[in-house]
Amino acid sequence: MTYTTNEMMTVAAARRLKNGSVCFVGIGLPSKAANLARLTSSPDVVLIYESGPIGAKPSVLPLSIGDGELAETADTVVPTGEIFRYWLQGGRIDVGFLGAAQVDRFGNINTTVVGDYFSPKVRLPGAGGAPEIAGSAKSVLIILKQSARSFVDKLDFITSVGHGEGGDSRKRLGLPGAGPVGIITDLCIMEPEESTHEFVVTALHPGVTREQVVAATGWAIRFADDVATSAEPSEVELTALRDLEARTASAHGQAPGEA
Repeated sequence: MTYTTNEMMTVAAARRLKNGSVCFVGIGLPSKAANLARLTSSPDVVLIYESGPIGAKPSVLPLSIGDGELAETADTVVPTGEIFRYWLQGGRIDVGFLGAAQVDRFGNINTTVVGDYFSPKVRLPGAGGAPEIAGSAKSVLIILKQSARSFVDKLDFITSVGHGEGGDSRKRLGLPGAGPVGIITDLCIMEPEESTHEFVVTALHPGVTREQVVAATGWAIRFADDVATSAEPSEVELTALRDLEARTASAHGQAPGEA
């Protein structure tokens, strides 16, 4: 089956979510990838959203954390305060799954503004629960499309801390957990270098060249000594993803490509 770069990105991200793990899910691309994982490789994953649903199993992708589909399909719903205090800060979240508008070489995220904070070119949706998720989850996965505008040498604003300034910066900040362990894009997969915690390319998606990745990165991106090639999406994965997108588009009155 043929597939798009966006489908490759979503499938690659879904594969990173281990079966049985407890995942704190962001809306948008993270939610799509997490639910694809639930429908394919990780049927026993527990999806948590910051509005309070635990064990959500939406049949269509939610428009927001307040979407009734999440509460209606969850095993239970608890107050938002309990999600953050007991589950997240209590060390019960295995994976935080986040999106970003900008990310830097150390996995720090900007979802606040593009440009000067007081006179921005673009004012973004803001932090939501992402700073707490990035700070307290046992590990973090980041998913976004790759371009030199989104993968920047210096963030316009640090909304959510990844590995700070690199090295032992996260430890010095007193943040628990491993921080970001993977950035999944439409071109490649990046993982943090053990000593510096700078993200390097560890896998290229099929047909993608190193030159494409370099051109789409705003810093001098480096490549691991042994760069793998991502496995192409299977028919099962693509069918599940496309069915999910089609149901979502129908439910929300969208064209199929907008889901």
